[in-house]
Amino acid sequence: MITDTTPKILVVDDDPSIRTLVHRFLTQKYQVDSAADGETALELFDKFKPLLVVLDWNLPDTTGYHLCQEMQRRTNVFVVMLSSRTDEADKLKVLSAGADDYICKPFGLAVLAIRIEVVLRRMRPVTPSRIVVDQFAIDSARREATLNDRM
Repeated sequence: MITDTTPKILVVDDDPSIRTLVHRFLTQKYQVDSAADGETALELFDKFKPLLVVLDWNLPDTTGYHLCQEMQRRTNVFVVMLSSRTDEADKLKVLSAGADDYICKPFGLAVLAIRIEVVLRRMRPVTPSRIVVDQFAIDSARREATLNDRM
């Protein structure tokens, strides 16, 4: 069952068939949004505030490598990189840039699901996920702050 506390995942891939397939598959368990290019991805990233991004390396206006770096500058978001690039140097480069995992295309949806679960297991909050003081609330799990129940 999807609730407000269900983790949010942003899927970024310029291939509509892959993007749609991954998006539909992940919506069974997560809140999901998707983008086909880097510019749209960054806009959604700021609005949607995902906990994890499934990110393609090759995008029409940037690379997943640069997008991963930019997202890591903004938050400590988890990143699972998808790519047809199999060179070890590419994998090391993107993992060094902040990605948490690297999956080579073609890939199976079951493998993607398990690897996302493994990455999300790393999140071990030591503080309560929701702190409320008077009318001000901070929800660290959702990465949102509200005042009088408004963002």
